[in-house]
Amino acid sequence: MSSASYQIAVNEVQEEIIVNRSRFICYLAPCTSAQALKSFVKELQLIHPQASHHCYAFVAGKPDDSQKYGFSDDGEPSGTAGRPMLAVLQGSQVGQVCAVVVRYFGGTKLGTGGLQRAYGASVRQALTLLQTKTKIPMVHKALACQYTQVDDVIRLINQFDGQILTQEFAADVQLTLSLPKEKLALAEKHLTTLSCGKLTLQTID
Repeated sequence: MSSASYQIAVNEVQEEIIVNRSRFICYLAPCTSAQALKSFVKELQLIHPQASHHCYAFVAGKPDDSQKYGFSDDGEPSGTAGRPMLAVLQGSQVGQVCAVVVRYFGGTKLGTGGLQRAYGASVRQALTLLQTKTKIPMVHKALACQYTQVDDVIRLINQFDGQILTQEFAADVQLTLSLPKEKLALAEKHLTTLSCGKLTLQTID
């Protein structure tokens, strides 16, 4: 599983293109589950009850996570809407995003190639308005240290952009930490050096 940071959607976007009198209105929104996508599609079906189709594609996790995406042609010929929309989303390298394209038929058939191009272009155009931020995958670890070591440990965690989530003071100090996945190995190495091998990060169940 990749530990690299990636871009995720921040805002909602609405953008319209017209192809041979057919209206293609693309909505983009942050999305972290198939359930969230379904709710979003329902909302748009209520806003656009007269539309011919409500096609969608979503990537609920990392842009390259094949377990967390889906798409629908919603009555368009198979492979002409959802899949080209998904290809554009994945090509944008943005995760946690969904696209719904609402189509109002304009009276002229576009053919399969024309539909693929129109749905893809609709999402591509909307993506130019999407704002993103960087998501850094974090891992949680537990650490027990002596009172005399706490300041050094906290300094080390901060140095690696980590956070101390909880602290319990007993015979020793019990810490729960959150560290960027991509910096974990390096942080562990520094911790070993700092404590001459006495301190190790423990996995939390």
